Amino acid sequence: MFRKITVAVLTLALSLPLAAQAEPIVIKFSHVVATNTPKGAAAEYFKKIAEERTKGRVKVEVYPNSQLYKDKEEMEALQMGAVQMLAPSLAKFAPLGLKEFELFDLPFIFEDYKDLHKVTQGPVGAKLLKKLETKGLMGLAYWDNGFKVMSANKPLKVPGDFRGLKMRIQSSKVLDSQMRAMGAMPQVMAFSEVYQALQTGVVDGTENPPSNLYTQKMHEVQKYVTLSNHGYLGYAVLVNKKFWMGLPADIRTILEGAMKDATKYANDIAKKDNDKAMAEVKKSGKSQIITLTAQEKAAWRKAMDKAHSDNINRIGADTVREVYKATGYKP
Repeated sequence: MFRKITVAVLTLALSLPLAAQAEPIVIKFSHVVATNTPKGAAAEYFKKIAEERTKGRVKVEVYPNSQLYKDKEEMEALQMGAVQMLAPSLAKFAPLGLKEFELFDLPFIFEDYKDLHKVTQGPVGAKLLKKLETKGLMGLAYWDNGFKVMSANKPLKVPGDFRGLKMRIQSSKVLDSQMRAMGAMPQVMAFSEVYQALQTGVVDGTENPPSNLYTQKMHEVQKYVTLSNHGYLGYAVLVNKKFWMGLPADIRTILEGAMKDATKYANDIAKKDNDKAMAEVKKSGKSQIITLTAQEKAAWRKAMDKAHSDNINRIGADTVREVYKATGYKP
C-alpha cells in the first residue's frame, strides 16, 4: 500500500509542472508577399527569435502570400483581433483616416536609404506611428522593402510613353496622382491579383521593388522593366493594441527586443535582396532592362512633381515640409 501511495505522489508531482504550464500565446502574423522577399524573410526571423527568447511561451504563426487576408481585408482583421500582427505597406493607412502616411508614396522624395532613414528612424516616423493608437493599433517598427521600378509591355523611357496605359497601383491618392501625371490610367488592385491581371491584359503594367516583381514572377509577363527608382515601398509592423497591452510585461519586453533585431535584419537585407532579384530578372531574359539617362530621369521627376503639389495639403503641409527639410528634397 505504501509503495502504491508513493508512486501516486511521485506521478502527481511530475505532472504538476505540465499542468501548470499555460498554453503558448499565439501571434498570427499575416502578410501578402512571398516568404523569400525582405518582408517575408524578416517575418520568419522575428518568429524564430521571438519563440527562442520566450522559451516557447509565445508561438508566432506566419501566413504569407495572402493566405489569410488580401490587401483590403487585413487591416480590418487586425482591428477586430482576427490576427495579432501585420506589416502592411505604408500606402494602406490613408483609408483609416491617416493620410499623413502617404508622404512615403511621394515620388523621388527619398534619394536613397540614408534619406529615408532620416524619416523612418527620426521624429517624423515616430510621430506617425503614434497616430495609429487612435485606431486601436500600435506601430512597432518600419521595415524597408526598397525603391520601385516600372514595368510594362512597352518601353517606358519618357513620360509620354505612359499615355493611355492601365497601370496597377496600391490604393493611394498620391500614387493615383503620380500615374495620372505621367498620362497613365491608375488601376487599384490587390497585390495577389496582379500577376493574372498582367498576364491577361487587364492592366498593362505596374510598379514594384524588384523583389516583389521577381518573386511574383511578374517579369515573366512584362516585356520591359525600367530602373526608375522613382518611389519607395516600405512597411510598418503593426499589432492590435488591446492584444499587445494585455501581454505580460516581461513577454512584451522580450518581443520588443526581438522586433528591434528583426527590424535591423529586415533593413540590412532589403537592398541586397532587391539587387539579387533584379540580377535574376536580367538573367531570365524575359524582360528587357531599361536604364534611364539623367535627362530622362529629370523629365520623370518634373512630371511627377504634380503628385507633390496635388497632395501636400491633403497629407499635411507641415509634415511634408518637415520631410523636405530632412531629405533636402526641392520640388
